[in-house]
Amino acid sequence: MAEKTTKSFILRVDAETMNAIEAWAADEFRSTNGQLQWIINEALRKAKRLPKKKKGTGNEQE
Repeated sequence: MAEKTTKSFILRVDAETMNAIEAWAADEFRSTNGQLQWIINEALRKAKRLPKKKKGTGNEQE
């Protein structure tokens, strides 16, 4: 099984925006970090910019 890697980076966000993100995260029972990851992933998906998923060898059982 392939191991997922994550990268850390610093993000500067104004206080009002951060408060809105934290409230949204609480409403959806996510951490603030998890909410930011979800927001970014959704934006990438909608823009059709997510990397293509690699297809398996066909030997997997369903």
